[in-house]
Amino acid sequence: MVTPVLLDRFRLDGRVALVTGAGRGIGAGSARALAEAGADVALTARTPEQLEQVAEEIRGLGRRVLVVPGDVNDLEQLNRFVDEVMREFERIDIVVNNAGGTMPAPFPDTTVRAFEAAFHFNVTTAFALTQAALPHLLTSGDGAVVNISSAMGRLRDRGYAAYGTAKGALAHLTRLLAADCAPRVRVNAIAVGSVATSALEIVLTDEQLRNEMVEQTPLGRLGEVDDIALGVLYLASDASSFVTGKIFEIDGGIEAANLSLRLPDL
Repeated sequence: MVTPVLLDRFRLDGRVALVTGAGRGIGAGSARALAEAGADVALTARTPEQLEQVAEEIRGLGRRVLVVPGDVNDLEQLNRFVDEVMREFERIDIVVNNAGGTMPAPFPDTTVRAFEAAFHFNVTTAFALTQAALPHLLTSGDGAVVNISSAMGRLRDRGYAAYGTAKGALAHLTRLLAADCAPRVRVNAIAVGSVATSALEIVLTDEQLRNEMVEQTPLGRLGEVDDIALGVLYLASDASSFVTGKIFEIDGGIEAANLSLRLPDL
């Protein structure tokens, strides 16, 4: 009888994962996936009630969990997050930089302040948390960072100058940090397509818009949170031990934006 060993490489027993934006959507789903694979998890986001709900689910899986409410835009709070995790768990093995996002807007209406805020929220926060956690990731021996980017970091459409630029920068930051941190810490990212979360609430409640997105997605459906969470689990675990500096496109196969904002010519 052959002893199964390949699936064991997805296990995260004894490891500790940090997840930002963990109160709902992809962050919450990723935290649950990591816990299901055996990791203890530290959660941060701005809404304590949402974090506690996710924490209860993780406790139900038999894992330890730490809830640290906060705003990742405040870089001092990110440092405090790392400090509290070390006090509680005494190690950090995995960082999932999930917090981010920016509402689309016509280019003439996008202020410099809004553009810089999008970069800070999507890129600077990931840079800062990874840097703060790096000494502990190096100590781990199995350090892994997973950044949540977007298909709009490589595609183009009107209205995404701030968001798309920020996510494109996050993708390249991933490649550069992978070079800086090799061979002891792996850094990868997921370029997410259209996923059915609260971020798409306006689309999900409009049948015409939803159908348009589905029709323009080769796999014929919107993504689910677990589609991304499983990618996070792969990139965080030893199953991907020969992978670093890569941007995994989990997007249903799109090669063009699948929802036009129908912005007029200038």
